[in-house]
Amino acid sequence: MTPMPSAVARALERIDRLDPALHAFIEVWPDEALAREREAVARRLPLGGLPFAVKGPSGIRSFAARRLIAAGGVPVGATSVPGPGTHWQTWGRGAHGRTVNPWRADRTPGGSSAGSAVAVAAGMVELATGSDGAGSVRIPAAWCGVFGLKTTNGLLPSPDRSGLASAGVLARSAAAAEPYLRQVLDGHETPATAPPLKMPTPVPVPARRALPLPLPLPLPAVYSEDLGFADVDPEVAAVVGRAVDRLVAAGTVRLVERDARLLDPVGAWTAVRGGAPDDPEAVRVRRTNDERLAALLASGALLLTPATPNRPHGHEGPGDFYSTALTWAFNLSGHPAASLPAGFTGDGCPVGLQLVAARGADLRLLAAARAVEDVLPAARRPPAW
Repeated sequence: MTPMPSAVARALERIDRLDPALHAFIEVWPDEALAREREAVARRLPLGGLPFAVKGPSGIRSFAARRLIAAGGVPVGATSVPGPGTHWQTWGRGAHGRTVNPWRADRTPGGSSAGSAVAVAAGMVELATGSDGAGSVRIPAAWCGVFGLKTTNGLLPSPDRSGLASAGVLARSAAAAEPYLRQVLDGHETPATAPPLKMPTPVPVPARRALPLPLPLPLPAVYSEDLGFADVDPEVAAVVGRAVDRLVAAGTVRLVERDARLLDPVGAWTAVRGGAPDDPEAVRVRRTNDERLAALLASGALLLTPATPNRPHGHEGPGDFYSTALTWAFNLSGHPAASLPAGFTGDGCPVGLQLVAARGADLRLLAAARAVEDVLPAARRPPAW
């Protein structure tokens, strides 16, 4: 009987077969990956040779990648991101060309963690690292129909001097993302201390404890279609609205009435990104939104929104839409946020449901996401892949 190929060998076979059409990878490391897998299995490391991808050319040096490798994870390659000098609408460019959405090749997968989302959606890897400075994990997760989590800003080391970007993970589901958090966060929950208005500092970590057990249901939650300012595609809003209704009907979520209106963060985000965190208007917007989010998320409540205001657009760009309209407020505030598959628009495009939790409640957010995905339709693999 022919032995079954190892997990890494299966991942490499799918990459070799699928990536010439999807363009999710810029580099693949077959020999090194197989050697790492043998070592991880021989040493009986916790992840046991779990194949994963890293975001972009520098991803292998990230804190998350190093922690995963130390635990026996196996990086099989680096995924596509927008190339140097390209417009942000480009999203990703792999070794074979422009990265395409596995559900519709004429649409973008989102970005900038473009290749990571595509690699996970097409089953080329179990999970992939990402980073999120304005929605760069949550947007491609939403548009590729997978799970994506942005961790609390300042919790993990980040090379981004503005403090807006934080590490994240993309996986087939919240359950599949658990190995990432178990190893990268080392099983810790963190206190919900507010980061300063300038650059978030690392969040202090208490003594180790296990990942949380399932949360008591129903989960208190506030739902907002637009956060009070975003222009949302009616069909996207309808898909997410039906998903929320399903969660309420199943007893997973209990909606609470709280004012979910925030100030539009576009100017404040731009100022901070441009190196002007002390800009008076940026300080005012951040302070106001921090106060409103503290009230919204009090007593462990979640905030639910669409992950994006629009569906995946063509490769020429989003037109007048800010795809980041519903995500970048939480890069400014530092809150952990995730996108889960919520359903599809009539033209076959995935839609994401965004969950936001209190600062430092990353593990609670993962537990909430697992409860939510138990009710919503299971994530599907694109039919062509």
